[in-house]
Amino acid sequence: MSTTFKKRVWLTPLALVSVAGLLLTGCSNSSNDAGGGGSKTDCTDYEQYGTFEGDEVEVYATIVEVEADQLEESWADFEECTGITVNYVGDQGFETQINVRVEGGDAPDLAVFPQPGLLQRIVETGKVVPAPKSVEDNVDEGWSESWKTYGTVDGTFYASPLMASVKGWVWYSPSDFTDRGVEVPTTLAELNDLTKTLAAEKTDTYRPWCVGFGSDAATGWPGTDWIEDYVLRQSGPDVYDQWVAGDVKFNSPEIKKAFDSVGDIILNPDNVNGGFGDVSTINTTTFQEAGQPILDGNCSLHHQASFYEAQWPEGTTVAKDGDVWAFLLPSEEADAGKSVTGGGEFVAAFNDNKATAALQTYMSSALWANNRVSLGGVISANKGLDPDNAQSEIGKEAVRILQDPDTVFRFDASDLMPAAVGSASFWKGMVNWVNGESTDSVLTSIDKTWP
Repeated sequence: MSTTFKKRVWLTPLALVSVAGLLLTGCSNSSNDAGGGGSKTDCTDYEQYGTFEGDEVEVYATIVEVEADQLEESWADFEECTGITVNYVGDQGFETQINVRVEGGDAPDLAVFPQPGLLQRIVETGKVVPAPKSVEDNVDEGWSESWKTYGTVDGTFYASPLMASVKGWVWYSPSDFTDRGVEVPTTLAELNDLTKTLAAEKTDTYRPWCVGFGSDAATGWPGTDWIEDYVLRQSGPDVYDQWVAGDVKFNSPEIKKAFDSVGDIILNPDNVNGGFGDVSTINTTTFQEAGQPILDGNCSLHHQASFYEAQWPEGTTVAKDGDVWAFLLPSEEADAGKSVTGGGEFVAAFNDNKATAALQTYMSSALWANNRVSLGGVISANKGLDPDNAQSEIGKEAVRILQDPDTVFRFDASDLMPAAVGSASFWKGMVNWVNGESTDSVLTSIDKTWP
């Protein structure tokens, strides 16, 4: 069932992953109140985009619910100052429907792609137009070369980065650590030692780790995040890139090492699954509920991205001295610097209309990034973003990590791999692995599906 709103269509009613943030129900500072005392928007920052009369631009994306409201709020002043009306369509069936719309000659003006791999497949239809110079200039100024690469296909730049997320966090309770006399680990070896220390305190209900791979038809993807984090930290970015490209196979020593290391933690019944049961419950526990036993004292550690902050119950304090906090999964060496995986969206155009180009340029700018992040719930890797505009402490920390020139960032591997692998055999392989299939068998099976 679809519900139509002014300038927005939600084609499905509930997001699988909705990052809650600040919902602005009032008007922007451009609106006048009932008494006529409101102030007019200062359009100085928007003059560069030009002025239009009656032009409309459709934006099509997966974003719905509260995040859709915030997205629309992020371009409200742009609309007023330029005269462009932005018609937003949010659809959780985007990954399927974008193909239908493009093939049917009904492509949107702009589409927000959640994965570079999907972007590449749509670019191959010949319907996506290269990004205008104004967009490329913004990306060259505000984003790292790797982020630009993710929006580039066969040497042509098509899509500008939009929002971002940092994966590889390990959530924990600071007070639990204090009570148990343990500290945040600084190396993978220390993380293993911490796990062993906590496992010595296991009870009928308590285990060090709580883990959940459940996600309906997408069950298994949280497991791929574990493997990706370990490949990057143990074998480095070059091997990671070769793995994504298919030059390093799943059954190579480097990838097998990552599986073995992750297996030492999550396939050991002494270590999991706090609050839920034995190892087999990993596949039946949803990623949303998986970390909750930390609050009950039934587990101490949970591996999940920064967006997991939205899953904690209302009233939970997320802070270094709060109810829960998180540390990045460490590297093998304490002084190795930060290596992080993450995700993000990319904005591509299906025409070169001036109004389309104007909105795409705005959405690639630091101005947009600061406007959107200030509304809450998301972050961006744009170098021009003020970290203090993030609406949570974990968000501020994530922005600083992304902006740190010494950070080694790599996009989620399963999102970059061919769909037959990244969102199919890799996901399924993680489920089979937890269910008892041998590592060698799982890796060989995944390799066989590579196009």
